[in-house]
Amino acid sequence: MLVACWSVKGGSGTTVVATALALLLARAAPSDVLLVDLGGDVPAALGVPDPDTPGVGDWVASVGDDDALGRLAVDVGGSVRVVPRGAPVGGGADGERLVAALHGHPTPVVVDCGAPATAMGVAVAGSAPVSLLVMRPCFLALRRAVDAPMRPSSVVLVEEPGHLLRARDISGVLGVPVGARVPWDPAVARRVDGGLLPRGLPRVLERALREAA
Repeated sequence: MLVACWSVKGGSGTTVVATALALLLARAAPSDVLLVDLGGDVPAALGVPDPDTPGVGDWVASVGDDDALGRLAVDVGGSVRVVPRGAPVGGGADGERLVAALHGHPTPVVVDCGAPATAMGVAVAGSAPVSLLVMRPCFLALRRAVDAPMRPSSVVLVEEPGHLLRARDISGVLGVPVGARVPWDPAVARRVDGGLLPRGLPRVLERALREAA
């Protein structure tokens, strides 16, 4: 299983969604879940220090083999292992190589492609079997999603109050389903700010993402 979480606009909640999905998958998976960080914010979302070990960017630069990528993973608890970003990540060709390596990984993989998605993240999101666009019901975000070079498998909609757009509007424009609707809740921000996501997901986030996971 390879799931790519991406966004066309910063502040959409991509890292939180990717991290929460990895934690949910880890509850049911018979082995560890690999969480690949292309944006650089996953350690902060998990409440752990930034790893000082090599990451995806270093793997690409060193022309490492597929097995070497898995060995870069850092255990962060809860049956989740994180491959940090490391050195600055590369472009589309490197993303295709990363997808090829991750397809052969024996355990579930979730990739945080960054927000907005990096060039490598775009390549990953365009090739992953499950590609989740994380967005708020914002007209500017919808315009950028229409212009994106790929279409997601489905949308994870963070339902921030005050916007006129609804899930059916976004689904109709993009031509893909809204697979999960996450109600805006300050409890999620408090958990993330406190580094408490691994100790228990907020109920509103868990309920919204359980089916996607």
